[in-house]
Amino acid sequence: MAIYCLSRDRINSMLNKEAIRRLKEIYSPGDISDQPEDLMAYGFDATGEDGTIDLVVFPTTPEQVSQTLEIANIHDFPVTARGAGTGFVGASIPLFGGVQLVMTRMNKLLHIDHDNLTALVEPGLVLGRFQEEVERLGFFYPPDPASLNSCTLGGNVAMGSGGPRAVKYGVTRDYVLGLEIVLPTGEIMNVGAETVKSVVGYDLTRLLVGSEGTLGIVTKIRLRLLPLPESTRTILIVFKTAREAVYIASQIIKNRIIPSTLEFMDHNCIMAVEKLLRTGLPIDAGALLLIETDGSTEAANNEINEIKRLCEGYELSQVRVAKDEKERAMLWEIRRSLSQAIKSISPTKINEDITVPRSKIPELIDRLSALSDRIGQPIVNFGHAGDGNIHVNIMTDKSIPARYETAKEAINDVFSICLSLGGTLSGEHGIGISKSNYIESEIGELGVLITKKIKRLFDPNNILNPGKITPLGG
Repeated sequence: MAIYCLSRDRINSMLNKEAIRRLKEIYSPGDISDQPEDLMAYGFDATGEDGTIDLVVFPTTPEQVSQTLEIANIHDFPVTARGAGTGFVGASIPLFGGVQLVMTRMNKLLHIDHDNLTALVEPGLVLGRFQEEVERLGFFYPPDPASLNSCTLGGNVAMGSGGPRAVKYGVTRDYVLGLEIVLPTGEIMNVGAETVKSVVGYDLTRLLVGSEGTLGIVTKIRLRLLPLPESTRTILIVFKTAREAVYIASQIIKNRIIPSTLEFMDHNCIMAVEKLLRTGLPIDAGALLLIETDGSTEAANNEINEIKRLCEGYELSQVRVAKDEKERAMLWEIRRSLSQAIKSISPTKINEDITVPRSKIPELIDRLSALSDRIGQPIVNFGHAGDGNIHVNIMTDKSIPARYETAKEAINDVFSICLSLGGTLSGEHGIGISKSNYIESEIGELGVLITKKIKRLFDPNNILNPGKITPLGG
């Protein structure tokens, strides 16, 4: 059953016959569907929540996207764009019916410019496939969210995705040079440039990256590439206490070592992963760090040795340095299996991705531990300690209403702790519907007002992905 069947005076939950007739003129029979299985399959994302759809279409050209939005404005129905549906905040869940625009068939790698280190891609191209192709040619595209083998580049742009390598290399926004977009009113527009530097007018490219498909639909993306690093070294260090682990994480950066990844997993994570994988992790440990360095072989080795030196004097439960690619993959399996592993703790998880200044992570972990004790439910913490982005998972049970309500109420405390430490409510997952009611606590009433004005300027009829980012009703 859909949970977001909200009604509005302007937007119909069903398309009229004329709108459907016109859409069928644009799309071939295999690229348009109202079959129940398709409406169900494309109506939810990784939150597990679902919405309502009247029609699913699979565009293959920017012109089809443009024509779809033109018809939507004439016939007053909403359009929501979707990639692989791997998001955690409901940004691609349609709230008011209408058309779900599934972009996965626009999936070509159009061009790689070897001289200028750029690539031109379509939005439905899977990130992992793109990375494999550019690395085969000696190039490097750093953003690496956990869903890299299924998420699309268009979804990455829409959500401003990050990943473990953000500590050294930044996030998706830092690699988008330009976009071809279809505006909510149907016009096709190019923003940005083919050059690394451009300061002509307002930076519409950066505005659109992370806008969650509310301001335009991306149909082409020009990405910046880097040379592929010569060498990568990987080390896993297991600490007796979580405080020691997060302190060392901040000290690594303080000592001017910028690893390519600096991942943190707490005690609950270690127990859950060990139960699943049986890799020999000590289950009495307080936390672990998974760290990678890269660059020249000498530089990568020197940084690993310097990190080991910083850990001298601490009682370490385990230290593993990967000797080859097979061992490196095994260490990363520990990190990438977390989402599956922590299901053994409780059947329901409420997942948030708050970010605080690196130096505040020890206090954040202490306060989250105290919150866990107060509500009597486990809080599992892991994530990107190198940039302060911690994934906070309240483990609960939706089938026990009182327990679940307590967990949901605790999210207010999580966000309050985060903001009091100078943090932000989302480091990489976005706002969508999951955090829209909290956004004012960070950006303020005026910030919400300006955000709504920008939305109305781009989308005067509120056609494109309505109800996301800012609270409903505004």
